[in-house]
Amino acid sequence: METKPLKVKLQFGIYKILDPFVNLLIKIGFTPNTVTVIGFILNIGVAVVFVVGAEKSNRGDLSYVGWAGALILFAGLFDMLDGQVARVGKMGSSFGALLDSVLDRYSELFMFLGICFYLVSHHYLISSLFAFLGLIGSMMVSYTRARAEGLGIECKGGLMQRPERIVLVGTTALACGIISKYIGGNYKLYVKGFPYHVFETMSIFTLPLVVLAVLTNLTAVRRLMDAKAALEAKDKIKFRHENTVSGVSTQKVNS
Repeated sequence: METKPLKVKLQFGIYKILDPFVNLLIKIGFTPNTVTVIGFILNIGVAVVFVVGAEKSNRGDLSYVGWAGALILFAGLFDMLDGQVARVGKMGSSFGALLDSVLDRYSELFMFLGICFYLVSHHYLISSLFAFLGLIGSMMVSYTRARAEGLGIECKGGLMQRPERIVLVGTTALACGIISKYIGGNYKLYVKGFPYHVFETMSIFTLPLVVLAVLTNLTAVRRLMDAKAALEAKDKIKFRHENTVSGVSTQKVNS
């Protein structure tokens, strides 16, 4: 009996929990595309929260980061629901799949726009650089898969796919906002003999962005290498087939 990976088991568990809500959305009359658009609008809201936080809060006030994290997770819920509404309600369509992919990319762009704006505004310049690298990696993870599938190759591997990115950014932003209420937004940890602090409250959010920047780009590179191997194998089969056909044709002409 084949054992399902932990990630698949978790997905099935979450879908079971969400099924009553999915059925409610279908009864109300929501289509998969409606759910997709709602998720996109919520992600625009994420960017707005970060921008407002950058303009109205000071460096030690991390409440806006927490609220943005909560909204990222809530918007991510709709990202899961659209596919379920399509499957359960038998409303799947090719355009719906395209719309979902396009608005997912826009959603991430808006989210990272807000994050980068907030970090630059509060002078977390190095962290903003890693956030931007995370944006690049996120886009390339998706693009590599789309391009490979356009060439007839399945390409879904890697550690940092969209669900993982949403959970990582959302949970750490939310945790940052909550913990800042207890230890303070300006908390800093120093090590004796070292002139700079090695940790601060904002690190709860910014250190995972470093992890995101590294893993997304590694995932994109891994997908590229997997696609390369698959495409080379496909080309070899095609070449052998062409040679076989050419050989048969030559024999017929000679006979």
